[in-house]
Amino acid sequence: MDMQNQIPTPATEEDNYASLSDLLQEFTTIPNIDKAWLFNSHSTTLQGMFSINQPDLVANKTKKLMLSCQIFKESESSVNFLWAPFPIEISGVSLIIPSPSGSKLLLIWNPKDDESPCRFEIWSQSRMEKDFHIPQSLHGSVYNDRWFEGVSWNLDETFVAYVAEEPSLSKPEFRDAGYKKGGGCVPADKNCGTWKGQGDLEEDWGETYAGKRRPALFVINISSGEVQAVKGIDRSLSVGQVVWAPFHDGSEQYLVFVGWSGEKRKLGMKYCSNRPCALYAVRAPHHDSKSNEQEINSTQEWYILNLTRTISSALFPRFSPNGKFLVFLSAKSAVDSGVHNATNSLHRIDWPTDGKLHQSAKIYDILPVVTSAEEGCFPGLYCTTIHNNPWLLDNSTMIISSIWHSSEVLLSVNVLSGEVAHISPADPSFSWNLLTLDGNNIIAICSSPVDVPQIKYGTFTEKSKESIPWSWSDISSPMFRCSDKVRSSLFSLKCSILKIPIKEACQGIAKGASNPFEAIFVSSKSKKNDPLIVILHGGPHDVSLSCFSKSWAFLSSVGYSLLIVNYRGSLGFGEEALQSLPGKVGCQDVNDVLSAIDEVIKLGVASPSKITVMGISHGGFLTTHLIGQAPDKFAAAAAINPVCNLALMVGTTDIPDWCYVEAFGTNSKHSFTQAPSPQHLTLFYNKSPISHLSKVKAPTLFLLGAKDVRVPIYDGLQYARALKEKGVDVKTIMFPNDVHGLQRPQSEFECFLNIAVWFNKYCKLQVKDHT
Repeated sequence: MDMQNQIPTPATEEDNYASLSDLLQEFTTIPNIDKAWLFNSHSTTLQGMFSINQPDLVANKTKKLMLSCQIFKESESSVNFLWAPFPIEISGVSLIIPSPSGSKLLLIWNPKDDESPCRFEIWSQSRMEKDFHIPQSLHGSVYNDRWFEGVSWNLDETFVAYVAEEPSLSKPEFRDAGYKKGGGCVPADKNCGTWKGQGDLEEDWGETYAGKRRPALFVINISSGEVQAVKGIDRSLSVGQVVWAPFHDGSEQYLVFVGWSGEKRKLGMKYCSNRPCALYAVRAPHHDSKSNEQEINSTQEWYILNLTRTISSALFPRFSPNGKFLVFLSAKSAVDSGVHNATNSLHRIDWPTDGKLHQSAKIYDILPVVTSAEEGCFPGLYCTTIHNNPWLLDNSTMIISSIWHSSEVLLSVNVLSGEVAHISPADPSFSWNLLTLDGNNIIAICSSPVDVPQIKYGTFTEKSKESIPWSWSDISSPMFRCSDKVRSSLFSLKCSILKIPIKEACQGIAKGASNPFEAIFVSSKSKKNDPLIVILHGGPHDVSLSCFSKSWAFLSSVGYSLLIVNYRGSLGFGEEALQSLPGKVGCQDVNDVLSAIDEVIKLGVASPSKITVMGISHGGFLTTHLIGQAPDKFAAAAAINPVCNLALMVGTTDIPDWCYVEAFGTNSKHSFTQAPSPQHLTLFYNKSPISHLSKVKAPTLFLLGAKDVRVPIYDGLQYARALKEKGVDVKTIMFPNDVHGLQRPQSEFECFLNIAVWFNKYCKLQVKDHT
């Protein structure tokens, strides 16, 4: 045998791309479940419908699929899911909303261009019953962003309320002789030599909302197709999250919605819960426009009510099934402090049985903000939404998905007593997310960084000293089946949650800020000291969860250990820990990450010579800070839309308030209204990674979205170009049609493929044959 043939040759960059792209595609094809609905058939059988999305790399879009099933209840604690043989693609559909009884299904198609209409289809079990085409003279696209988004059937299923872009405002018209007064061209089929002017700038809500018009409220009669804009709402309010209020005979029918004021400059809304907002009640329009206008004019002061005047934030209104309570989430901690996300609170308004509303309705606190929790105790409420129907059969218990340290858990909350219980299994290396409810039973998704998602069925049992009140069973499903290659890769990995002690002992530090923070550690079961990737989330007031991530799983399958750090300031650890970071960015968060790295080196599970680091947004801020402040610690780095120079960012971003709060502290949340002073610009520069640029040695990959308005590309480009001039190995990849999150399928694929190739190059990791 020729022994020379057994010696591996060094892998070229092309070898890396070819091999790793094959493996990454295997992970990319794993679908996700968006939503699920259950429909009663009879007492022992349910019909289920699951909305799935799957990336289509060639088309560079995400396919939306629907998979149905029958659910047979064999006993109180045993169910069997019988799945349809194939999913069905729902091409181009923007929203799917079943009616309350499940007898009708609303499908909404948003316009493809500035001329085409919005389409509403109403389906029954056997056929399409209605097909309405709504011209853009009435409204533009229906919001489907999970923030302003709100589509709600009324109880008797005759009307649907929804949030859509208001019609385009009229613009000045010009012709060769100058400004054109009066109407349009006559006759319409002749070229009159006119053109539309631009008109006044209409500000939008920033990142991902660029070019979208103000969200406004509409109601459609699903029998006639008549659409009415809900009147009485001032244009200074942007509307979202609408629901129908309970209806009582002889009383008015109300819609309840969230309203954000946009009288001054609209700041970025995406990822930001710190924008002041309130719950409003407005009379639903009757489909008799003349009488309705007369009624509005005669009772204008009672047409719209602010229900939450005494609280600075009110989100996700949910009525109990019996109509007695209106429950809502509040981000008042974020609004009042200025940080873009913080610990939530939960509140209740007792809804009047006579349907007569009052602006002085009492707001009850169900779950207040938790400042600091004892070990093992509830750390506070951290939600991105509340399920549309979160109620158990007692009409007073809600099921909520919430962040608990580094995992997402299921909570039961009694809205009368305020009692909260952690009901999902207490393994922090797994995360749980609510899909839907079946009476007192739960359908949820469970996963970990090394376990693909699994559908779980939770059954409620009576509490006793000997039993656990919830039991969970696995539901076999075809949705998360993955290739043998992926399954084998994941089987060789393990995951743990590390507690990282605080190193500095500052006087006056809050108790919650002195508790250990956490890091998720993913590594091989059989090997030690694999090259390490330190992964840093953005925000900074966000969190990395112990759930399945296709991109993380890919990187760990390539041969890397992952250290995913939830530094102080992350969600899920109490308000004191979160609020300890503003004013200390670039210092406290950097030291926390270095402490986490030192911890895994001390444990003997990471090699000090093969450490890489990557992050997005504020995670990119930390990445570029780390390679400047600890230049000999990192073999390579990758930064996705990073904050590199706050002095540059503050004048171009959609969230200038973020720059002030994180750099100066929460007392500076209103300073962004002033032009930055020379002193402020100097401090911004000194707090930024660019101030440490002269010390950087690590080869760095930059991945930038050209349409990013959160951290505009020149922030990263300035830093990358300066590094290159200094002689550091730099590679920059620009995604011309992507925004801050780089979430288009091709962008995300190329992003993580290039990260793996870049790190392999500098960690000298031998490429495996994944073909």
